[in-house]
Amino acid sequence: MENFLDLRRLAPDQPFIPVLQGWAPRHYLRCLDLYGQAGVALEREPLVGLGSVCRRQHTAEIGNIVQTLTAAGLRLHGFGVKREGLAQYGRYLASADSLAWSAGARYNPPLAGHLHKSCSSCPEWALRWYADTQVVLRHTSP
Repeated sequence: MENFLDLRRLAPDQPFIPVLQGWAPRHYLRCLDLYGQAGVALEREPLVGLGSVCRRQHTAEIGNIVQTLTAAGLRLHGFGVKREGLAQYGRYLASADSLAWSAGARYNPPLAGHLHKSCSSCPEWALRWYADTQVVLRHTSP
């Protein structure tokens, strides 16, 4: 939170977003309270980052945290959200990012016809992963 406040003070014209960090739901809510105490109304921010998700998205706890924070009026960006997480709680997120596609490409051979050693930075691999993810989400969304 202090870094966010410093960045906003140093470069107020830049689109820095506040980030909530935690492990248990109470940690995220405490972080939310700290922003409020510092005069930052997160519900008025265009986007609020949600950290500490990538290694825990298979748990129902993250889904509960996302739902709770969304119900509090926050537009959330999930950092490191994989397909499984998107399927479980993606409808509550305004946006998300993931490097899962790149990790998957790193451990598989390059696409046919590609001359690079790995497709871990390959736009075609990323677009295929995105298309596959869209199919998965259509079949898992409530």
